[in-house]
Amino acid sequence: MTEQRVRRVVIAGGGTAGWVAAAALVKQLGPMLDITLVESDEIGTVGVGESTIPTARRFHQLLTIDERIFMRETQASFKLGIAFENWTRDGSRYFHSFGQIGRPSTWMADFHHFWLEAREKGFGGDLGDYCLELQAAAAGRFATGPDATIQHAYHLDATLYARFLRRLSEGAGVRRVEGKIARVEQDPESGFLTALALESGARIEGDLFLDCTGFRALLIEQTLGAGFEDWGHWISTDSAFAIQTRATEDAVPYTRAIAHQAGWRWKIPLQHRVGNGLVFCSEFLSPDAARQQLLDAVEGEVLTEPRLIRYKTGQRRKVWDRNCIALGLSSGFIEPLESTSIHLIQVAITRLIQTFPFSGVGEAQAERFNAQARHEMERIRDFIILHYHLNARDGPFWQRCREMSVPDTLVERLALFGEAAHAYQAADDLFRVDSWVQVLFGQGLAPRGYHQLARMMPPEELRNAFGGIRGDIAAAVQAMPRHGDFLKSYCPAGDA
Repeated sequence: MTEQRVRRVVIAGGGTAGWVAAAALVKQLGPMLDITLVESDEIGTVGVGESTIPTARRFHQLLTIDERIFMRETQASFKLGIAFENWTRDGSRYFHSFGQIGRPSTWMADFHHFWLEAREKGFGGDLGDYCLELQAAAAGRFATGPDATIQHAYHLDATLYARFLRRLSEGAGVRRVEGKIARVEQDPESGFLTALALESGARIEGDLFLDCTGFRALLIEQTLGAGFEDWGHWISTDSAFAIQTRATEDAVPYTRAIAHQAGWRWKIPLQHRVGNGLVFCSEFLSPDAARQQLLDAVEGEVLTEPRLIRYKTGQRRKVWDRNCIALGLSSGFIEPLESTSIHLIQVAITRLIQTFPFSGVGEAQAERFNAQARHEMERIRDFIILHYHLNARDGPFWQRCREMSVPDTLVERLALFGEAAHAYQAADDLFRVDSWVQVLFGQGLAPRGYHQLARMMPPEELRNAFGGIRGDIAAAVQAMPRHGDFLKSYCPAGDA
């Protein structure tokens, strides 16, 4: 443990990661810290993390961000989940919603066990019939307010989001320094970072450094050599093209993820435009072919040139090494299928705030931080692999995904669900039981058995209960305005 008290925090890099960190630190610990962010306008950011999950709402509440103002300034729309198209086979479609399926059941069995019993009796319908968020998304409707319980996230413009957080941060006392980092200085004995030396000749000294330099990982890897665990043998997509198009219709309240022969394509509707991208494995699809495939698929006027992003899926072996903590892409990357990138930044900075090393950087703190980050990343990894592994699509890419060995932790989940429809949410596990259930069923895994508790209910009572849930959801959805109309009244965006 270093005995040097930590007051000076230096954030290397801006973008979403840097400004999320700056905004959170200055809001929660500002009077006790001196926060400096170093970035260069000449260095671009990846800037395609345009889809979030509901944890973003809680993070914004922590920062007392007004939802309407945030949405207006980032041209945001609402998101109720993700529509997965062609993932099991061409023409297939299922929805991973953010909501609760059915109503809370007993401690003995989750709702989907009752649904399996109802379906066996011939009146269960579709599992999605019992989820408000899913039905609202399918109908293109949305409403929220002080008393609303609908679970939602956001589609947002990542560049505008960083700009919005920058204004909040600088207004609260964060110092921004423009410039490129020429070298990173270290203590010759401990290896701890001491300063960032800029090309301008300026030196930015600090006690704690946050690496938000993206895939370059300038501090955590190029300087400290923390190491990288490559997961490419499980998630073999390694490239993406991103492009923006003008909106041709009102935004729908969900993301579309559309499988193709060597990966998938996203469509993220904002108020003023649509974010599009094509994720692919370069072993099975050339960049030129992928670029053309994306251009052929998009709708509306193309606003930007397709931008190629190459990446490795995996995790830094240490995201906290000595007095450096990696956030965002510098800490590792899991492809954007379930929109977890911004969440991982937000949860990491929240953990840092909870265990901030005011009295000096300690080994136990770093080890605990690394363990939590590793466990969460591994479980998100398993959830992503699940989408690829359970498929019945044609083609060599999908055949390899189907036949590959998967992590033991995922093998266990698949066996539990396949045997008895059992799903669970572990400690440090981001995705809830309802998420696992929707994707497991959606990808075509039919369990051989399930909990028999529902058989204790008379069939007519079970039928009436299910009919009541469907009726309540249908009435609630019918009372909602169209998503586009709600945006216009709640948070109308101006010019981008």
